[in-house]
Amino acid sequence: MQISFTAPTRSAGDVTQGAWVVSAAEGTALLPAAVRADRASGGALTRALKVSSFKGKAGEFLEVLAPAGLKVSRILLVGLGKADGLDEMGLETLGGKIVARLQTAGESVATWELEVPNGAPVKPAQLATHLALGARLAGYVFDKYRTRDLDDYRKSLKTVRVAAPDPAVAKKAFAGLSALADGVFLARDLVNEPPNVLHPAEFARRARTALSKVGVKVEVLGEAEMKRQGFGALLGVGQGSARESQLVVMQWNGAPKAKKANPVAFVGKGVCFDSGGLSIKVGAGMQGMKGDMAGAAAVTGTMLALAARKAKVNAVGVIGLVENMPGGDAIRPDDVLTSLSGQTIEVLNTDAEGRLVLADALTYTQRRFSPRAVIDLATLTGAIIQTLGFEHAGLFSNDDKLADRLAEAGRHTGERVWRLPLDPFYDKMLKSKIADMKNIGGPNSGAITAAQFLKRFIEKDTHWAHLDIAGVAWQDGERRPTIPSWATGWGVRILDRLVGEHYET
Repeated sequence: MQISFTAPTRSAGDVTQGAWVVSAAEGTALLPAAVRADRASGGALTRALKVSSFKGKAGEFLEVLAPAGLKVSRILLVGLGKADGLDEMGLETLGGKIVARLQTAGESVATWELEVPNGAPVKPAQLATHLALGARLAGYVFDKYRTRDLDDYRKSLKTVRVAAPDPAVAKKAFAGLSALADGVFLARDLVNEPPNVLHPAEFARRARTALSKVGVKVEVLGEAEMKRQGFGALLGVGQGSARESQLVVMQWNGAPKAKKANPVAFVGKGVCFDSGGLSIKVGAGMQGMKGDMAGAAAVTGTMLALAARKAKVNAVGVIGLVENMPGGDAIRPDDVLTSLSGQTIEVLNTDAEGRLVLADALTYTQRRFSPRAVIDLATLTGAIIQTLGFEHAGLFSNDDKLADRLAEAGRHTGERVWRLPLDPFYDKMLKSKIADMKNIGGPNSGAITAAQFLKRFIEKDTHWAHLDIAGVAWQDGERRPTIPSWATGWGVRILDRLVGEHYET
């Protein structure tokens, strides 16, 4: 979808094709562009309002087809809701809903001229750019494996022109948001790929290809190098697969050279397919496990977004890429692994594998980069879905300030988190009879004991947060306006916002 910014229309004759999208706020009269459209069409909107239930509520629509006196195919009147409730997230959602409406109508071109009503807390440039971001996110499609009925899946809407008082200012502001969308799309693409295509080496190749183009330094460690360094936990997970495990290290050095700040670090779980290993999942539980690398996808997408918008920050992303398969060399329940940190782990359930991957990745990241903060993301536990459902990710942290910042970033971006406790009581549940710890804590408090396990690999004075994204990384049910695919790309937006608010110089 091509999105551009244009000056507001002076007359109805300025819009000569496609749909003309105009607006009204709840409980108020038509906004100026809608007034122009109404007059040019001989009062078509006024007549339609009299025989409709349209009240201007957020996301309400009223259409007039082939209006007399105009060259456009339709006028689409959009409700903005109450003026004082208008915010960036609401605008993005509205942009997604408008796209869906126009796609259903089969439109290919549209001019959007929505205006800020009196009393709204957003500025005209914000309204234009966040509507455009919503449109861009809603225009995502993953259809590369379809060979039939393509018209049923491809998007008809190709061109959106968004009116803004100063198009040049809007275009400049949108550049950063468009880079953010690029990162979200990369994350979605990776999660949507089938597991026979996106194995660890292919994931690593795609990360290198995408990120090298925007100036990110990418290193890939293979099994031989990881074995030499002592990645016993990560390699243990992958040893049952015919595919080699990989560790991908991504560095973006965007801070001014005069500011020699240590990087902020993101660590992602990248289990490209999770069969459960010898503790094998049931058939239904294995479906969708191509998405068990969504944490790694989010980290990769975040690094792309930061580099593409030239973020003034030093950032590092580390992702552990494995397959958890029940091969002849697979780890067994009761095996003991020695992690990169030197701590030993008794494996009681091979399906609790993501924490083993993260354990070594976290140790490596801290020891090599001495980061200012470490945030890890993982589709780690089914228990988090039982706790929070599909609306919030679980947040665990050893740092109140970092936790608060993540919660605030989540509120602004719609990637919401809910903090859960870390406590010595739960830590005791990991006590092993023969090793430093076991990899599961029992049938209760599964998300918390998984976080307590990871905390054992956080070194002294490291500011750390863990995001369990098992409930938000993909959507099997109803699609959301700005997320039209199975994969959500969750994590890119909250991390980008966190960096922009607190770590950029």
